[in-house]
Amino acid sequence: MGNELNQERQGGSSLVVGLDAGGTRTRAVLATAADGRPLGEGAAGPGNALTVPVPQLTEHLAEAVGQAVPESVRDRVVAVAGGFAGATDAAADEPGRRNALAALTAALRRLGIDAGPPLIGSDIEAAFASAPGAPADGLALVAGTGAVAMRITDRRGTATVDGDGWLLGDDGSGFWIGRAAVRAALRMADGRGAPTVLAELVGRELGVPGDALPGGASGGAVRRLSPDVVQGVAEGASREARQAVPPASGAAAAGGQPAGPARTGAAGAATDGVTGSPVDRRPLPPHDDPPWSRLHREAYRRHLLPAVMAEPPIRLARLAPLVVEAAGDAVALAILDEAADQLTEAIRALDPRPGERVVATGGLLGPEGPLTSRLEARLRTLGLTLDWVPDGRRGAVALARLAHQGRT
Repeated sequence: MGNELNQERQGGSSLVVGLDAGGTRTRAVLATAADGRPLGEGAAGPGNALTVPVPQLTEHLAEAVGQAVPESVRDRVVAVAGGFAGATDAAADEPGRRNALAALTAALRRLGIDAGPPLIGSDIEAAFASAPGAPADGLALVAGTGAVAMRITDRRGTATVDGDGWLLGDDGSGFWIGRAAVRAALRMADGRGAPTVLAELVGRELGVPGDALPGGASGGAVRRLSPDVVQGVAEGASREARQAVPPASGAAAAGGQPAGPARTGAAGAATDGVTGSPVDRRPLPPHDDPPWSRLHREAYRRHLLPAVMAEPPIRLARLAPLVVEAAGDAVALAILDEAADQLTEAIRALDPRPGERVVATGGLLGPEGPLTSRLEARLRTLGLTLDWVPDGRRGAVALARLAHQGRT
């Protein structure tokens, strides 16, 4: 980028700036207005327009844009667009949009960039526009620490599913997976849940003393179940669930949900549609020898609960990789499958049309994402395919270029 920027300094072409302001960091890109070719980049702290105070948000935006745009070319910036977590373009008085506009306007003024009013949208809208061709209509899905699905119409979000935060939603997200891992560990410890290697992995990650772990300091009290065993357990549990649910009648017979258990996931993991927990039934495999004594299980709980409560709840998302690591384990498989089901339900709630574009972003859905293949298989049954983008920077640049074209 350095050589290209040096060449641009000697020329006189118009430039645009795109911003992807997310919950953990803010990234800015300087690009040519003619073809969107990137020339410079900058990064700074969090950019959530609802949770970051406006003065701090202004600092982060000024830092990121200042890094991306050398002082010598700031007078050639003709348009700026930002996709912000916590903001939408749905209404002028929407709080997140208002905060983002105030902070970005102040940051640009400080840097001496006079490009007219910046375009403010959501980070989801920017991510959707990052897909090849900068699409204007379709469905967007974010699955990282949180989770949200959105219908995009004429490049604006018009319907939203979930994105309700760790307390009320974000089903299928990294937080949701991490919380499910801790729930599975605690349920194994108190005797209500299935044996799972997650108890050992979660305990080690959160600093539980080795002698309180399943099998003691050496671990290994719970064997990993092979995919064949997992499949057999799941099939047996499904037969059991079908026998337990009475014949459908009324609304259920007409295509509604039966009054019995909502779903049964892998390894007999029943989900109730409220907690979304796939660890609420004890499946068939027993605890392995050596046994995990009640005394050690009580010690495990005494150490684990304070360790969880000592951190912000959203930090449970860091435990999601442990579920992926334990993916040969029946309970871990059930959690990942249920997470993919939750994301599919979010897309389904937007009434997708076969062939409609679905653009996804977030660490759970990338090329190596643990939910990618699971979600793709589920979306195929709806006639949908998945496009993945790493973030919203390219889309923000595309939106800035479109804004400039609309002014000229």
